[in-house]
Order: sequence, then structure tokens, then C-alpha cells
Amino acid sequence: MADGYDQLTPDVVRPLLRGRLGTPYRWSPECASTQDVLRDVELPEGAVAVTDHQTGGRGRSGRAWEDVAGRSLLASLLLRPAAGAPAEQLSLVTGLAVAETIDRIAGVQSELKWPNDVLVGEAKVAGILLESSRGGVVCGVGVNVNHDAGELPEGTRLRPTSLRAVTGRRHDRAALLAELLLALERHYDTWGASGLAPLLPALEARHALRGARVRIGAVTGVVGPIAPDGRLSLTRDDGSAALVASGEAQVLGST
Repeated sequence: MADGYDQLTPDVVRPLLRGRLGTPYRWSPECASTQDVLRDVELPEGAVAVTDHQTGGRGRSGRAWEDVAGRSLLASLLLRPAAGAPAEQLSLVTGLAVAETIDRIAGVQSELKWPNDVLVGEAKVAGILLESSRGGVVCGVGVNVNHDAGELPEGTRLRPTSLRAVTGRRHDRAALLAELLLALERHYDTWGASGLAPLLPALEARHALRGARVRIGAVTGVVGPIAPDGRLSLTRDDGSAALVASGEAQVLGST
């Protein structure tokens, strides 16, 4: 488990919070999934659930999310966007906040692999999971923080890494969480007022798939920009254009 240097308990985290997100703060040393902790319909927007270890953590498309106790930042946040808002875009909004926070805290340059992964180099350091809840969206974030290289899982679809493996030093998960919530609050408010458009330049600057030849479902082509509605634009092999709303991009090569 975490030692005295690296605690995520309420007495450590609450004094670091600088915005409205993070209240109430639900902490447990272990749980099945932080996503499930926020299913209470009475909870307000901004509620956060955090743990040191998930016994039933999950990623996108029903995959399991493996963690080593005390090494990851495992957090879920309850958001309640306006009725009719395209909540699926929150994967990109959250991913941008995670990437910016990682860069600020760890001093690295991260990228976004549409629609929900954060990469350092070509290795995955963080993932985003959105799940609908009654009247809201539960947004899960998993960041590999203080894993040694030998503690990272094997056989994953993307090669994993951690902030410690990349930088050679440990990082304070509480500081990372507080910075993330502040960055996410800023981007979430911008998105709520003006949609995804104001965030597109920052998203494009971190667009890891741009120019790659990929297969997403039945569509194969070269990746272009992220569309204003969050879909991924591709030029098919026959020269026609396509917009993909969701799916996993298998990289085949780059132009």
C-alpha cells in the first residue's frame, strides 16, 4: 500500500483542492471499482471516489484494469452535463486534462490516442472510462504513477508505462489528483459553455494518431484531424472521407 510520502486519504487531499470538483471526497483503501462508488443518485456533481486498489477495475470495452496497490491514481468523478450535451466528448475533455497534468507534474510530453488513452512515447500511461449514471456521467481515470518497470502488466493491447518508469523518480499522487481536478474543471466549464471547439487546438497538438494508417472496425484509412464534434476523420484507401464516432484504432503504419 501507499507509504507516508504518498497518501490519498482525505486529510492529505482535501487541503490541496482548489476548485469545486472533489467534494464530497470518497476514499477507501480498496474497493471493487471507483466507478461503482458514485452510483448514488443523490450525489452532487463534483463528487470524487478514490482508492489505492481496485479488485474489479475495468477499462473500455469491458477489459479488466489491473493495478498494483498504492502505485496508481485510481479516481472517478461524477459530472452532470446539461441535458442534450454530447457526453461522449468528455473522454477527450478529460484526456486533455490528464495529459496536461501529467506534463506539469512529471515534466514529460504526453499525447492523446483517440478516444481515451494518454501516451508517453508510444506507451500508455493513463486511460479514461465514461459510464452513464442516472442524471450524470461517471468519468474514471487510471494513471500508472509509481510502478517499477517490472510491476507493469504484460500482454496488454498497448505497451504500458508509468511516470516513474519514464522519469526515474516517484511522484506524489495527491498533488497529481489535485492538479488534475483543477485542469478538468477548467476544460469542463469551457466545454459546457462553448462545446469542444475551443479545446480542439490543444487536442490537435497532442493528437498521436494524426497521419497514421489505421483500422477502426470496418474502416481503414489515414487519420486526419479530430472533428469539431469529437469524431475522428479518416481518408479511406480509395480517397473517400470518413468520420468515426467510436472504436479502437489499430495502427497499421504511417504515411
